[in-house]
Amino acid sequence: MKRGCFVTGTDTGVGKSFAAVALLHALRRDGGPAVGMKPVASGSVRTPQGWRNEDALALQAASAPRPDYLLVNPYALPEPTAPQIASALAGVRVELPTLLAAHSALAGMAGGRVVVEGVGGWLAPLADGLEQSELVRAIDLPVVLVVGLKLGCLNHARLTARAITADGCRLAGWIGNAVEPPGPHSDAYLGLLRAALPAPCLGLLPYAPGADPADLALNLSAD
Repeated sequence: MKRGCFVTGTDTGVGKSFAAVALLHALRRDGGPAVGMKPVASGSVRTPQGWRNEDALALQAASAPRPDYLLVNPYALPEPTAPQIASALAGVRVELPTLLAAHSALAGMAGGRVVVEGVGGWLAPLADGLEQSELVRAIDLPVVLVVGLKLGCLNHARLTARAITADGCRLAGWIGNAVEPPGPHSDAYLGLLRAALPAPCLGLLPYAPGADPADLALNLSAD
């Protein structure tokens, strides 16, 4: 983790971006540099500086030193849909060499400590013929899985953990993110997740709509 990680989720909408920003703040607790990256982002708005994505901007703002936006987010796609569809609508071809060049530049300015946020769940492709696992293997980063704590999360977490390992990548740990108010069996679910997943829990993010991820970074371990 001291050299960065790749953040994926059990699904879309599980708070992956929030957790990635919180993890970035956690990495920076030792006073060292750390920067964020969102290689491909769907759902961007046009600004005078070009297309910008909210999640990528949050990663950029949490970075130290603060990198150029085009390094943080090489592909900002307008439509808020799957990258394969969004890139086709934008007439853009997402290519691995471009992503690797941006990551290399970010790693150079942050001593290798780059928090890279993926798209959707683990098996959501970055582009036609380009899986997220291919990028992860190329940049040689461990994977952190964000588990949205809700009904069904045990199944989704176990399936994702198996897929990460099957793709030849290393699951370094997982973060539990309460995407809804805790239910009567929330503690039991956490116990099942801890027992079932082949990696340690790096922390739990409570249900806190509107919270600043920097304030919740203390809930996470970056070791």
